[in-house]
Amino acid sequence: MEILNIVAHHGYVGYLLIAGVMFLFCAGIPLPAALTLVAAGTASATHLLNPWAALGAALCAAVLADVLLFIGGRQTGWWLLNLLCSASISPDKCMFRSANYFYDRGARTLLTAKFIPGVAMMAAPVAGSLNMRPWKFLRYDVAGVALYCGAYFAVGFAFHAIFLDIAHALLAFGQLVAALAVIAVIVYAVTVLIVHRKGRYNKVEWVTAEEVARQLDSPDPERIVVIADVRSHGYYEDNMQRIRNSIRIEPNRLAQEMAVMTDLLAPTCEVFVYCTCAREATSTRVAHMLQERGFRARVIRGGLRAWKKAGLATEPVPHVDLEHLPMFE
Repeated sequence: MEILNIVAHHGYVGYLLIAGVMFLFCAGIPLPAALTLVAAGTASATHLLNPWAALGAALCAAVLADVLLFIGGRQTGWWLLNLLCSASISPDKCMFRSANYFYDRGARTLLTAKFIPGVAMMAAPVAGSLNMRPWKFLRYDVAGVALYCGAYFAVGFAFHAIFLDIAHALLAFGQLVAALAVIAVIVYAVTVLIVHRKGRYNKVEWVTAEEVARQLDSPDPERIVVIADVRSHGYYEDNMQRIRNSIRIEPNRLAQEMAVMTDLLAPTCEVFVYCTCAREATSTRVAHMLQERGFRARVIRGGLRAWKKAGLATEPVPHVDLEHLPMFE
């Protein structure tokens, strides 16, 4: 409730505070968004804030954060979801629970996602990774954000007298929250930096689709060639294609997959990995892990898109690997 003290002296700072808290909350930082909205409603009821400006700041900031996460999910697939869940006790459970929640409810998940812990920050990137149409995402997301912001804002506005009575008692708590928010931002920034640095696999080798095709046409009997599909989407749509005769490595269960690969493939195998992620993020990560286990692994530059562009052979993803996505179209 420290926002009441801030806006009493610097009203414009209150709008910036509301927008900042909502943006960071939607981006995955554990800030008290609901408490901020209640405080904003209380401040508006006592004429410290313009209610429409306060709600507009919250809505625009939240939608902006969701749109950025949606784009990130669309471009990087489950790599971003894995990053967002990396701080969880069980990253895989965090990731697949969010995906399954979306799978069961479809686009309507966005209407209530902000009210559900764990799903709030995952809904937008999951929608992006599952290829929801942008305009459809925007419609549902705006409606869901408006419902969330409006509900808590209305509580603060309607019961402002009660919240004013307890505002002073919460002053120390509000200062603690502010301190924790600063610490959370620092920890988050350091975590992103560490993950980013770990993602720089400078020793990973790259190869073009044409080079792989030539090696397949002129095989070396001493070195078996294996092409591995490591696309980060955990689900496939009907009629989805893959490189002909490639095998599947599930990047979200790499520890188990690496154990199987080590048992089944000889160290003399040469493994070419591909995905459809931006900058081949998943491919480089998998290739690095294979290299650590003694395999010669290289990344096909451009992934499946480059393979298709070169006119090389593909095949439908086998039926046993298919899981149907929510019908967003």
